[in-house]
Amino acid sequence: MLIRLTPSHDSPLHEQIAGSVRQGILDGSLRNGERLPAARDLGESLGVSLHTVLHAYQNLRDQGLIELRRGRGAVVISPAPAVRAHALHILDDAASQLAGLGLSTETILALFRQRLDKETSS
Repeated sequence: MLIRLTPSHDSPLHEQIAGSVRQGILDGSLRNGERLPAARDLGESLGVSLHTVLHAYQNLRDQGLIELRRGRGAVVISPAPAVRAHALHILDDAASQLAGLGLSTETILALFRQRLDKETSS
């Protein structure tokens, strides 16, 4: 699993870590049941604190993408292939329609994050 961090990026480091893992799950490079690196090891390899990695892992757990198991660490619990395929179909349609409105990628992502935050806080 390759995680690249950009300290000058607008998103916090824990979100960048979670985003990289999330992408790996969605593109299939991280499979159901696969163990993620120990938080301490990943933090050391990325040059970030243990707490930053734990924050990322907790966010992924809250999103239902990983389980945090005592003594076993973080384990991927990816969605079923049919669910993933359906989600990608919905996103493809939305992306096409929003791009057709002439919105920038940054605007589309900001609107989507705003909606997700609203949904998850309800």
